[in-house]
Amino acid sequence: DTAPDQILIVATDRISAFDYVLTTPIPDKGKVLTQLTLWWFDQLKDVVPNHLLSTDVPAPVQGRAMIAKKLDMLSVECIVRGYLTGSGLADYKRTGAVCGIELPAGLVDGSRLDPPIFTPSTKAELGAHDENVSIDVIAQTIGREHAEAVKELTLALYTKAERIARERGIILADTKFEFGLDPATGQVTLGDEVLTPDSSRFWDATAWEPGHAQASFDKQYVRDWLAHESGWDKASGTQPPDLPADVIERTTARYRECYQRLTGQELQ
Repeated sequence: DTAPDQILIVATDRISAFDYVLTTPIPDKGKVLTQLTLWWFDQLKDVVPNHLLSTDVPAPVQGRAMIAKKLDMLSVECIVRGYLTGSGLADYKRTGAVCGIELPAGLVDGSRLDPPIFTPSTKAELGAHDENVSIDVIAQTIGREHAEAVKELTLALYTKAERIARERGIILADTKFEFGLDPATGQVTLGDEVLTPDSSRFWDATAWEPGHAQASFDKQYVRDWLAHESGWDKASGTQPPDLPADVIERTTARYRECYQRLTGQELQ
């Protein structure tokens, strides 16, 4: 049993795509997310405190769980983009800006943004989409002081993590952080999982080529198979089909490779 001010966080092997949780798990995914988060916490502990208390967890969830301090979470997804892609690219094509931040003309999918930009989104109710907003909207929700603090921390964390990843041949295109307040001290503290393939876009630096979508270290195989080969229609409102063995294997391998390339260690 954990104490009332503690929480056991377990990462599962379940995977989602197109707003559906799939019936087929991806072996080792939960372990990769947890072990990579722990590794990043260690790399970034001089930038901001985090919620980790212990990895001494029950045997059934060993390797994919941690005991953490319960935080008063701030209701904002702290997204930072160092490269233009995804919903940021769609925003830019429509308005020439992302979250109200004007960007230079002529950028394409995969263009590097220098300096990186803070593009927060509101935390949506379960089943709804998060919405990209400006920092002024966030300030109305969590207060100006906390909004400025999480912006500064998000950009500082990204700057350090992007450099670490690049030294290992991986581009950190964008990522999401979540922060809470330590109930005892009121200090802004890093929570949730950090800099994993589920919360970040990681690209192979040697293959980076602006002008089209880049292959990423995440559930790309799953999305591609569902969209192009499965025969499933994402507009149908029906649950996606089970994943075939080769898609599961390639997705597991991609998660493991991301862990190995970033940390320099094999996943145990």
